[in-house]
Amino acid sequence: MNKDIQLWETREIAAKYLSGVRGAIPLAAEQIEVMLMLVKGAKINVNSFLDIGCGDGVLAAAILEHFPNAKTVLLDISEPMIESAKEKLSIYNNTDFIVCDYGRKDWLNRVSNSTPFDLIVSGFSIHHQPDVRKHELYEEFFNMLNVNGLFINIEQVLSPTKWIESIFDELFIDSLYKMHLKQGNSISRDEVAEFWFNRPDINDNILALVETQCQWLRQIGYRDVDCYFKILELAVFGGRK
Repeated sequence: MNKDIQLWETREIAAKYLSGVRGAIPLAAEQIEVMLMLVKGAKINVNSFLDIGCGDGVLAAAILEHFPNAKTVLLDISEPMIESAKEKLSIYNNTDFIVCDYGRKDWLNRVSNSTPFDLIVSGFSIHHQPDVRKHELYEEFFNMLNVNGLFINIEQVLSPTKWIESIFDELFIDSLYKMHLKQGNSISRDEVAEFWFNRPDINDNILALVETQCQWLRQIGYRDVDCYFKILELAVFGGRK
């Protein structure tokens, strides 16, 4: 069985991620604002979109606030994550939830009846894939998009140096620590740091430079490719078909 499936299908791990690391992502709201700004700037009427590696559906929820009638496909490897997404999006009727490993190419068969899409988004998921598979996925997304369709990836990317990586680690530890204080948890910053450097998914992260990934997108044929927002290892990038 795929190691990621074993990790993320565990309810305890999924719950810790959603209430812990996911909830402490620095500038998370701003990243979503940039995503929505790009969708608005593309001037597309989003009738259908795919949220791949959807987690609890936070990106889909933001998009559906503006396009409530859009046909929405949410796909994730983790059934507990999909269950969280179903709960978050329970007021919307035009949604399809799929538990599937998009690391395998046969995932395309699961969404073929819903293509093409006006928009494809992903949040902190694709970095679990090897670089070769990342490139393949970006090409698969391109082929699924309508003309003028938009792909946006909100993602963790590789730091170009170890020093920059250390600054990012301190940023995230501080953010996690502040979140715990707000929640009234009795925990020291050292304990938060211990968790951060030993979190369950740390060895599953396969990070790539954002510049490299943008170059892949250009080679595939995306236009207006850019890193639209970045703070250290957190980036919003993509392009249009």
